[in-house]
Amino acid sequence: MNLGDTSVQIITDGTLLMDGGAIFGQVPKPIWEASVKSDRRNRIRLGLNCLLIQMPNTNILVDTGAGSKRMDRLKDAYGLNGNKLLRELKKHSLTPRDIDIVLLTHLHFDHAGGCTKLDRSGNIVPTFPNADYMVQSSALEEALSPNERSKSLFIRDDFQPLHDKGMLKPLQGDTEIAPGVQVRQTDGHSNGHQVVLIEGGSERIAYLADLIPTAYHLALPYIAALDQSPNDTLNQKREILDMAISGGWLLVFGHGLDQKAGYVEERKGRLSLLPVDM
Repeated sequence: MNLGDTSVQIITDGTLLMDGGAIFGQVPKPIWEASVKSDRRNRIRLGLNCLLIQMPNTNILVDTGAGSKRMDRLKDAYGLNGNKLLRELKKHSLTPRDIDIVLLTHLHFDHAGGCTKLDRSGNIVPTFPNADYMVQSSALEEALSPNERSKSLFIRDDFQPLHDKGMLKPLQGDTEIAPGVQVRQTDGHSNGHQVVLIEGGSERIAYLADLIPTAYHLALPYIAALDQSPNDTLNQKREILDMAISGGWLLVFGHGLDQKAGYVEERKGRLSLLPVDM
């Protein structure tokens, strides 16, 4: 999708499986399973969606998927079918060195795993060596010292080497990253979680990451059990959906599989999605 001289594309790092109960929280399985089926281990397949924003002088990558460092371990636990991000970039005639900014919605392994990789000697190095990696300071603080509920979602090899090299740039709340590109801190899912808002001409796009991870989470009560502060998620969802409906925003879902993006409409008090391919 083109927004003036800015191009915005969904690119994927593949898919993974996660427990359906964890993803849908308080919503009973008979209800959510009417929309999406689980495997024998009660896991549902999710997309690892990233966003590529190409501007005349800047290439921005939003989130990096799960990456390639732990394929065997993650394949067993999460049915990972990933490590596709760099091939996706190549389709757009880009190499990792062409990325100027890596904008991270948060530092959970399925969003930040691709930030680093193993070199031929087995050392962990930045995947995008010329990029500034940007994340909310409170997200970095949580990742460096997670509590018992969240520590399994963070893997230090994803971000610690960047922090040590001074490549990880902490943001303080809502920030303009580039003309027409800004982040909005939402918290809820994790401390410092942020969404990305892109505007150009008459087009408006919101990348929602884990605030509304799939189109099935549009209904307000559908909040993952993984969220640190579900009531904060609820309040932010309400605000973002009101914004999307009144302003005609295209929503991009961080874990959407069949439906990765779309416009939201409200009819007779119910939300419906008009899917869009990107």
